[in-house]
Amino acid sequence: MDTIWIKLLFSLLTIFIVLNYGLLLQGVVRKIGARVGRRYGIRWYQPWIDIIKNYAKRTKITHGIMYYIAPAFRLTGGIGLLLFMPVIYGTDMFSNFSFTGDLLLLLYFQFFGVLGMALGAAEGGHPYSAMGVSRGLAQVTAYELTLTLGIIAIAVQYQTLSITEIVAAQQGGIANWTIITNPLAGIALMLAFLAAMGRSPFDVVIAPQEIPIGPPTEFHSGLLGVLQLNRAIFPAAKLILFMNLLFGGATDWGTLIIKTFLIYMWSVFVGVAFPRFRVDQSIRWYLFIPLIIGVLAVLFMKF
Repeated sequence: MDTIWIKLLFSLLTIFIVLNYGLLLQGVVRKIGARVGRRYGIRWYQPWIDIIKNYAKRTKITHGIMYYIAPAFRLTGGIGLLLFMPVIYGTDMFSNFSFTGDLLLLLYFQFFGVLGMALGAAEGGHPYSAMGVSRGLAQVTAYELTLTLGIIAIAVQYQTLSITEIVAAQQGGIANWTIITNPLAGIALMLAFLAAMGRSPFDVVIAPQEIPIGPPTEFHSGLLGVLQLNRAIFPAAKLILFMNLLFGGATDWGTLIIKTFLIYMWSVFVGVAFPRFRVDQSIRWYLFIPLIIGVLAVLFMKF
């Protein structure tokens, strides 16, 4: 019983650290994007101010039960993804609730929040919400094919579905990282990573220049605050997942911050260098080059 309570305590500590790290990334990355565009940009601590401001507001607007449940679904997807994988390898304190076969569960958590958001936004009735949901589900389906094929290739390579075992197999230096030992799977996952982070040119869901913020259009006050918490936790959890799968994981928080920040810069670089795709362009692109690379990665492991 004591072990369970200690596990819960360190899980809450993990959520707190990753949440604040995700908020910091939001502020810094938006600042970088603004400077590239020769603008001053927001203050790096603006995400914290936005959350406090939204939680301080109240509303009497209602659109049904699912409208309230959707943000909880969304946040559950991000927290679930974070808590069912090891954050720091080699320590029981930050291994969370990872178990043998956790890689399959994390694939479900990737899609869990999307479905919840789709149901809630659709109940709101706003046309921008419906547009964002339809675009989001179409794009997620497209890039999930490449993502799943890359993960299958890695699972076949290491003969395990345990993220802890996958990270353990990559210890000993950069030469043992999956991105080096299985470059096809690495390329497939890093291409899927671009859409998973929702940044340009794959930000067809929120499309701020066209359908102002997409699915979250009608969410406000505390509900919007919950979505903002998820926008900090979910991307940071994805960064940790890709770090574990491809870049040897992390044995301390300093290594984790450095690796995840550099991984994030890949999507930031592509985002500031390329304009936004249309929905059809995004889906066609993922069903062509990335999908072919994903299939080749699986075939390479098989033969």
